[in-house]
Amino acid sequence: MSTVSFIGLGVMGYPMAGYISKAGHNVTIYNRTTIKADKWLSEFKGSKADTPEKAAEGADFIFTCVGNDNDLREVTFGNNGIFKKIKKNAIYIDNTTASATIAREIYQFSKKNGFGFLDAPVSGGQSGAENGTLTVMIGGDPENYEKAKDIIKCYSKKMKLLGPAGNGQLAKMVNQICIAGLIQGLSEGINFGIKAGLKMEDVIEVISKGAAQSWQMENRYKTMIDNNFEFGFAVDWMRKDLKIAIDEAKNNGSILPITEIVDKFYAELQSMGGNRWDTSSLIKRLRN
Repeated sequence: MSTVSFIGLGVMGYPMAGYISKAGHNVTIYNRTTIKADKWLSEFKGSKADTPEKAAEGADFIFTCVGNDNDLREVTFGNNGIFKKIKKNAIYIDNTTASATIAREIYQFSKKNGFGFLDAPVSGGQSGAENGTLTVMIGGDPENYEKAKDIIKCYSKKMKLLGPAGNGQLAKMVNQICIAGLIQGLSEGINFGIKAGLKMEDVIEVISKGAAQSWQMENRYKTMIDNNFEFGFAVDWMRKDLKIAIDEAKNNGSILPITEIVDKFYAELQSMGGNRWDTSSLIKRLRN
């Protein structure tokens, strides 16, 4: 069993750290809100630290799952960041959805300072984290992946090394680009069917077994029909992720016309007070 630190106990990190603890690893946690850390300790075995620096001290594996590039920079390079105490040959795994730029920056720092780094954003949402069935897209060196994969497996059903540092984040951008278009198409289809007088539960039962099938269709159609958006990945988070993808597209010369349109639709939902609605709330624009 390994000594592990986990920084960031949000809706994703909280259960992810729990699965690592339940697998028998010695876990030290850090969270900016100590109440959340104390709650985690009431459910799982482990200890807590007052700073990311203290959490990382002596750890074989260090995980972060925070909000964005700025949060990531704070818990790594900051005055009380993990890089103050990370030990030689430790492996640092970042599960944050962040930019490929900061992933590559951290990788270069890790090479100069004698520890391993993997950018490892996840997909599967809150339910995937709670059920330990996340998909993990990983960038980094093969030797570090081999060392870390058994611990990553604690909270995932699928993981894959996709190339050098930054490629995990790039793959997550692809994931979010695809999801944005899927949800908009599903929203339009369900709304069309309702307006046409179809019983959409029956329609989805049929078409979900054909070429239109998707995770979003299988898992969100009922709540979309019921106008209920209290599930899964929030609009605010999706807009953050889509901005990362749109910015990266400018760097690599790709065009994202549908993604840019859907991002504007999510901005409309924010103006409607839907910041914390889940991403399937795109249909709400069509039904008002």
